Amino acid sequence: MAWVIVSLVVIAGAAFGGGYWLRVLLSRKALTSAEHKSKQLLEEAGRQAEAMAKQAQLEAKEHLHALRQEFEEKTKDRRNELSQLEKRLHQREELLDRKLDLLDRKEKDLIERDRQLAGREQTLKAKDEQLAQLIAEEKEKLKTIAGLGTEEAKQLLLFRLEQDCRSEVGMVVKRIEEETKRDAQMLSRRILLETMQRCAAEFTVESTTAVVQLPNEDMKGRIIGREGRNIKAFELATGVDLIVDDTPDVVTLSSFDMVRREIARQALERLMSDGRIHPARIEELVEKVKKEFQQHLIQEGEKAISELGAHGVNHELVKLIGRLRYRTSYGQNVLVHLKETGYLCGMIAAELGLDQRLARRCGLLHDVGKAVSHEVEGPHAIIGAELAKKYGESPEVVHAIEAHHEDVAPQTLYAVLTIIADSISGSRPAIQAGREVRVIVQPERVTDLEAIALSREIKRKVEGSIEFPGQIKITVIRETRSIEYAR
Repeated sequence: MAWVIVSLVVIAGAAFGGGYWLRVLLSRKALTSAEHKSKQLLEEAGRQAEAMAKQAQLEAKEHLHALRQEFEEKTKDRRNELSQLEKRLHQREELLDRKLDLLDRKEKDLIERDRQLAGREQTLKAKDEQLAQLIAEEKEKLKTIAGLGTEEAKQLLLFRLEQDCRSEVGMVVKRIEEETKRDAQMLSRRILLETMQRCAAEFTVESTTAVVQLPNEDMKGRIIGREGRNIKAFELATGVDLIVDDTPDVVTLSSFDMVRREIARQALERLMSDGRIHPARIEELVEKVKKEFQQHLIQEGEKAISELGAHGVNHELVKLIGRLRYRTSYGQNVLVHLKETGYLCGMIAAELGLDQRLARRCGLLHDVGKAVSHEVEGPHAIIGAELAKKYGESPEVVHAIEAHHEDVAPQTLYAVLTIIADSISGSRPAIQAGREVRVIVQPERVTDLEAIALSREIKRKVEGSIEFPGQIKITVIRETRSIEYAR
């Protein structure tokens, strides 16, 4: 029994010992495994930590690079601003330097002027002292020579000084008047020359006849008609002489009235084109052309008014202006003359600061009386002024018209402008218009003094033999010409 117990104890002890060592072995194995795992975990953690550190370092570098770029951009803008500011400061510095230099020069000029003024003041002071001395000497001389008292000598001296001063004042006034007149003449000449250069209208010399081309020589017989009835009817309807001569393929219309002559020309051309030439047809066609021509005259007048900007002209004046398209004066077309005078008035008014529109209107209407001067008694300037007043023109325009040939004394600047512009426009084609006579004499037969006497003699004869508006220039030319030809 005891043996059994002992055996059990031994077995139990052996079992316990075996179990203990088994646990120890298992524990060691588990510890070894745990240490291996922990080592792996540590290595893995180390690798992750190193990767995270590298990632963090890379992100930090990128962030640092972005911050650096942002900083560089900001500093670059700031540097540009500073550079511009420095440039502006430099410019201001240069400007201040220039201003300082200018101030220095001005200061030097002022100092020099002060010095000159001081010198002049001293000179004047010396002259005053000299004058006082001369006055004193004059007083003493007067006392000695004339035995005058102090008060009498003073009065005499003052009288002499007053006379001297009056003489000097007169000389100064005369000099100022001459300088003013010379400056005014130069200015007026400049204005007139510039105005004449800017306005260069063409002039056409109209004759009293018009030539009409015929399609053939047989047309002359048809125009004359049986026993001359066609030509008589034509001349009666138009008021124009129809001349049929030996000149081949042409007939001539003769009349001093350009309106009638133009109507006759158009009517004759239409008759030849129509082919029906007989008294009834002639009268019918001439009346038709007259009506159409009146509309044409209105268009010519409206065109001239539009060109000069003189709007609001009465319809009757428009017709009269258009009528002047077919009238000449001294070889110059009157409507062309009216327009040029208007332009000249406007340009001179612009130079003088006056109303250009009003000035152009005065120039355009100044010769409107010529449209009816052959129908109404009196000077065309007065006739034109009455017409302008009748049809509602302003007092300035009416006065400029009536005064442009000085039938009435000019009272306004616009009247004077109209006179000047009319003279310029009318005198430029003077030789063609019959307003200038040139006499060329042989220098060996006429002396300079005789040439003067000859021009005066011609002037007297012209004034005594003919009547004319305005003036005619007489020029005697005495010169020697030597001509050679190079070949």
